Amino acid sequence: MDVSQRIEKTLESAVSKAGGTSCPPKLAECLKYAVFPGGARVRPRLSLAVAQACGDGTPKLADAAAASIELLHCASLVHDDLPCFDDADVRRGKPSLHKAFGEPLAVLTGDALIVLAFETLGRHAVHAPDRLAPLIGVVSQAVGGPSGICAGQAWECEPSVPLDEYHRAKTGSLFAAATVAGALAAGAEPSGWRRLGECLGEAFQVADDICDHVADPDVLGKPRNQDIANDRPNAVQRLGLEGAGQSLQALLDEAIESIPDCEGAQQLRTVIAIQSKPFMPKGFTRHAA
Repeated sequence: MDVSQRIEKTLESAVSKAGGTSCPPKLAECLKYAVFPGGARVRPRLSLAVAQACGDGTPKLADAAAASIELLHCASLVHDDLPCFDDADVRRGKPSLHKAFGEPLAVLTGDALIVLAFETLGRHAVHAPDRLAPLIGVVSQAVGGPSGICAGQAWECEPSVPLDEYHRAKTGSLFAAATVAGALAAGAEPSGWRRLGECLGEAFQVADDICDHVADPDVLGKPRNQDIANDRPNAVQRLGLEGAGQSLQALLDEAIESIPDCEGAQQLRTVIAIQSKPFMPKGFTRHAA
């Protein structure tokens, strides 16, 4: 079973259990709508890539860790689109959840996905129960305060926002959790894996900022120039288009260099190099020139 199949199978099982016969039908439908069809599944793919580089000794737990991170990401998208935040009409090329089902169900769906992420971790911890506590700690820190995705969203409510800290919390925290959780789930020493996730998370956010400035909305799957419309920090506004591109490339280079020595280090470097190519938005070179 390849990585994509592992991710989708685990997500399908989790969402199916959460939306079982006793679940209110509309909530069950919303859970599926929020998770499927997914985007590139960048975060869970990264988590499994790290687990495989570390030997992938407990694949079921690695699958659960990867799925839990993707469920939290999906929850953050549902909440991010709400009228109280971005008030976005479109997500992943279809109506955002609150547009399709209403704001109350969108709030509840995001909440349910957060709980489901931890339930999924707990259900599969039987494969390595001693790793559950550190996994919960890593994932929890990536979601809450002081520097998780909730903190990243909260920075948007402040009058002054430090761009680097905003990016680390809003995006980098969940990427860092993906790499650390992948190592933990495989039974490897996790401490050396955080910087890889932080760099890739910041790179992903810079790329998203560039896309918000130059990408075709049909390709992007959401409207362009949302950062300007919502007065949100943006790397292009702070660094210029060329400077943002240079920052993106530097972060990707540092990410590859940061990979710790392990059995699958060289293969992982190749995987990261290939999978990070789409980070550079189409048409960026032309626009930057």
